[in-house]
Amino acid sequence: MSYPVRIAMIAALGGFLFGFETAVISGAEKTIQGLWNLSPFWQGFTVASSLIGTVLGSLIAGVPAKKYGRKKVLQAIALLYIVAAIGCASISAWILFVLFRFLGGIAVGASSVVGPMYISEISPAKLRGRLAGSFQLNIVGGIFIAYLTNFLFAGIGEDSWRWMLGVMIVPSVLFWVLLRTIPESPRWLVLNNRDAEAIPVMQKLQEENVASAIQSIRESVKQHKENLFQKRYSKPIIYAVLLAMFNQLSGINAILYYAPRIFEMAGFSKDQAYLQPVYIGAANLLFTLIAMTVIDKFGRKTLLIIGALGTILFLALTALAFGQPGEANSNVLIYLIGYIAFFAFSQGAVIWVFISEIFPNSVRSQGGSLGSFTHWIMAAIISWTFPVIVEGNPMGGYYSFVFYAVMMFVSLIFIWRVMPETKGRSLEQIQKELGIE
Repeated sequence: MSYPVRIAMIAALGGFLFGFETAVISGAEKTIQGLWNLSPFWQGFTVASSLIGTVLGSLIAGVPAKKYGRKKVLQAIALLYIVAAIGCASISAWILFVLFRFLGGIAVGASSVVGPMYISEISPAKLRGRLAGSFQLNIVGGIFIAYLTNFLFAGIGEDSWRWMLGVMIVPSVLFWVLLRTIPESPRWLVLNNRDAEAIPVMQKLQEENVASAIQSIRESVKQHKENLFQKRYSKPIIYAVLLAMFNQLSGINAILYYAPRIFEMAGFSKDQAYLQPVYIGAANLLFTLIAMTVIDKFGRKTLLIIGALGTILFLALTALAFGQPGEANSNVLIYLIGYIAFFAFSQGAVIWVFISEIFPNSVRSQGGSLGSFTHWIMAAIISWTFPVIVEGNPMGGYYSFVFYAVMMFVSLIFIWRVMPETKGRSLEQIQKELGIE
């Protein structure tokens, strides 16, 4: 395994914890609702508390990443994951559970900014799509393992939800240990006038002309005010914000957070409702792997167009299945596997790659925070409102999936007519092609 690949894989483990943290609540959410006698509104809030944390984490992560370096912030994120896992698994008071879910959310939000940022900055241009995409691959790997452990722990007794949430301690500790072996981002080192430390790292990262690369990094920030919200940065802001919005308006987090509930709504038994998400997670993992093998060949835009067409079709079919209240519909599993396959191949694989590379060096940390903030504020809204819409409303599932399908049609227009292609370009070349001189 080459040096760039090895350190990218370690940094991408933050994505595994990201995926596990976001999906594991699906197995515990109905038990928790009964344990604390929560109304649909407060149940939605309890599930979304983690996502509220991600909003804060995504907003604040860019500042310490810029000041202290990407590596130190990743280490702090690993410690937050450890604390959140221990807290959620051990407490008995609802308000403390919400607090530890919130802390886990901060780790997820910060990880979604700093992980892809670090990987994009240490990756050779020809590998950047695949290596930055490894973060998403780890996210779906975490989702799959969360669904699998939920299924395995579901039948062990009334405290099964504690085991579901607590098992995250193991990968969290592993992540913290492995982070000690990776270097700081060479781009961050150069921008902080630490060239002597950056040069050996760049050499290990297979940079062909180190002196020229350092000069390009310096020129990319020369005479630029380090404030994201300027007219010159309007294009990357628009691209990142809209892509992040559409990512969540597809309904992906409603499906990930409430998968067992959705399958019970479709007429599956409780045992089946815990098993079906494992198939969803497996499809998510498989099609993300496929996307990673072609993202640098076909490009980001092509994958997004293919994915939009597929998600529109399968979301519409799911809506039709839920348009017949009271009738069991086993086809929902097929439709949701189809949806997740196209989502994983497109939006899921592309979003963190694209956001991490579309912003110039001078504002990348701020831009990554903005894209991640947008993603998570939309995720919080979708996840909070879903149980409110569907509980007690026989047509709630139909209305929800119709809305998601319409949003994917709008996203198709945006991707086809507006989004640029970034494959094969260095980060500095992308900056020039967007007219940011």
